[in-house]
Amino acid sequence: MSEYKQCIIIRDDLKLSKGKLAVQVAHAAVSAMQWADRDAIEKWKRGGQKKVVLRVATLKEMFELREEARRKNLPVALIQDAGLTQVEPGTVTVLGIGPADAEVLDRVTGHLKLV
Repeated sequence: MSEYKQCIIIRDDLKLSKGKLAVQVAHAAVSAMQWADRDAIEKWKRGGQKKVVLRVATLKEMFELREEARRKNLPVALIQDAGLTQVEPGTVTVLGIGPADAEVLDRVTGHLKLV
C-alpha cells in the first residue's frame, strides 16, 4: 500500500514568529485536505496523517510549486494572511499540498529542505 502524506511549504523570507508560523501551517493543512478526494483522505488518516513542513526562499518559488502541484492534480491551498498581526493583509504565507500519494508529492517537493 502506498504511503500518503501532506506537505506544507512556508516562505522563509517572511521570518514569522514560531506561533504565527504554527497557525499558518495549521490553516494550510486543514484547507488543502478539504480539496482532497475521500479515498486519499482515508488512506492518509489510516497512515497517521503524516505531514512534512518544508521551506522556499521566495513567493515566486511558492507559486511555481503550486502550479506544478496543480498540473499533477494534487489538492492545494495557498494561504493568505488577514494581516492583523505580523504581515500586511493578503500576504501569502504558506502552501498546503495533499494529502496525496507520497511518491507523487515527492516529485513536486522532494528537492525542498525541512523547516
